[in-house]
Amino acid sequence: MERMPESDSVLHRHLRVLDAFDVRHPFLTLSEIASASGLPVSTTHRLVGELEREGLLERLPDRSYRLGVRLWEFASRAPRALGLREVARPWLDAVHDRVKQHTQLGVRSGRSVLFIERMSTRESVINATLIGGRTPLHASSSGLVLLAHADDDTIADVLAHVPHDFPDSRMRTGTGLRERLRQVREDGYAVANGYIHPESRGIAVPVRDADGIYAAIGVVVANDESSPNPHIAVLHRAAAGIARDLAQAYRPDMEHRIHGLRPHVGRSLRSLEYLEGLSSS
Repeated sequence: MERMPESDSVLHRHLRVLDAFDVRHPFLTLSEIASASGLPVSTTHRLVGELEREGLLERLPDRSYRLGVRLWEFASRAPRALGLREVARPWLDAVHDRVKQHTQLGVRSGRSVLFIERMSTRESVINATLIGGRTPLHASSSGLVLLAHADDDTIADVLAHVPHDFPDSRMRTGTGLRERLRQVREDGYAVANGYIHPESRGIAVPVRDADGIYAAIGVVVANDESSPNPHIAVLHRAAAGIARDLAQAYRPDMEHRIHGLRPHVGRSLRSLEYLEGLSSS
C-alpha cells in the first residue's frame, strides 16, 4: 500500500492534481497529470475520478482531461478577482485606447503576480502575460509594484528565487532588491525595461483601497528612449478611477469590507437595483 506524507492532506493532493493544468497545458492525460503533480498513478487515478464526479475536471473523448466549468462557477463568486475585473474594465479600456499596446491588471498570489485581465492589439510588442497566468513578482513592473508593499517574509522568499543572470542586476542581492522596492514605493510606479523581452518595457502603478495596495494596473510598450511619464500619468488616473469605483461598489452595511462588494452588471444601475431586490426578497 502506498504511503503519503502525513502533511500531504487529501485536499492538498486534489489541489496538486488541479495545479497540473495551466494556460499552456489545458489538456492532460492521466499519466501527464501524475507526472506534473508528482503523485503515483494509482493515487492520481482515484483523485481524478473524484474530481470528475464533482465537475471539477471533465473527461474528453480522447481520454484526456481539462478543468471543469464548475471551477469557473466558484471563481466567478470571488470578488477579489472577477469583481475587481468587472469594476476595472472601463478604466482598462480607456488606458488601452490611449496606449494601443498591452494593458493588464494583476493581483498578488504568493510570490507571483496573477493577471486577471489583459488587452492587446495585433501589432503590440512582445509580452508573455496571459489571462489567468502568473509571472514572478520580481520579473514584471506589476509584480514590483505589488512586491514593494509586501511583508519582509515575502520579499525574502522572492529574493531566494531571483536567477543569478536576471537582466536587472540590482535585483540579484537583498540590498539591491530592497533599494529597488523602496524606490518603487517612493515613486508610486515601477518601470521594467527588458525584463520579459529586450524589446518590451513594463510600466505599472498600484491600485489602492482603504487597507493598502489591492492590485496593479500596467502597460507593456516598446522599450525605447521615450519618457514613461505620459503612460504613468494615464495609469495613475485609471488607478484612481478603479479605486473610487471599488469604494462605491461596497455595500454600506458591510463596513466597507471587500467581501461586501456588490455585483455589477456593466453600467446598468437598473440591473444592479433589480439584482439587489432579488437578494433581499
